[in-house]
Amino acid sequence: MFTNYRFLGITLAGMVGISMACLPAMASLGGDVNSVKVDSAHMKAQLQVQQKQAYAVHEIKDKNGITVREYVSPQGKVFGVAWQGPFLPDMQQVLGMYTQQYSAALKQDHIKNKGRHPLNIHQPGLVIQTGGHMRAYYGRVYVPQMVPTAVAAGEIR
Repeated sequence: MFTNYRFLGITLAGMVGISMACLPAMASLGGDVNSVKVDSAHMKAQLQVQQKQAYAVHEIKDKNGITVREYVSPQGKVFGVAWQGPFLPDMQQVLGMYTQQYSAALKQDHIKNKGRHPLNIHQPGLVIQTGGHMRAYYGRVYVPQMVPTAVAAGEIR
């Protein structure tokens, strides 16, 4: 009987470990600067930081050629994310808490506009611009209210 409980404990521990490994890290767009490190680890990628006058760009490049740039305000918040590469990045990882708003905007766009086309959605709390084709995707998302006043939206690229 003891061995059954022991087996059950090992099985449950393994299942919890696996499920935790599958959970997305909440962060990225709208997250704090620490979320960039989580994203880099999730992508198994290299991270480089470039300090600008009014913000920092945290560039993450993975072995598949995907580049994700996260724009961090002086307050330490990610106000914009841009990407490019042969594949889309893990959008849930990149968008964090904005994933549902992004998905809803995509559905609305598909209802209004049939066929393939670049996405250009401007909502009060989120701007989404994507495009490309197989093996050459690009895009950017940002939260207009979070963009520092000294930064033009065009700098998020």
